[in-house]
Amino acid sequence: MDQKQQNNTPAPQENPKMPLTHKNYRLLLIGFLVVLVGLLLMGGGGSSSPEEFNEAMFSFRRITLAPILVVGGFVIEIVAILWRPKQ
Repeated sequence: MDQKQQNNTPAPQENPKMPLTHKNYRLLLIGFLVVLVGLLLMGGGGSSSPEEFNEAMFSFRRITLAPILVVGGFVIEIVAILWRPKQ
């Protein structure tokens, strides 16, 4: 009976602390907000009628700035997950 009880005990963990710290969560939130701003800047545009062409659809904001913000936000998310505080 002692053998069974010893086998059921969980193995000791190497690091019992949480894997992510408050700084990681702040960086995750910042990255999420940057992605959200990029997506909001990408939206909209066009015209109310399909017969009418609106040049605003190809503005710097939608073609260049918004995708840079979205990719930058994802980079921040990756850094936030991989960030380890110095001990």
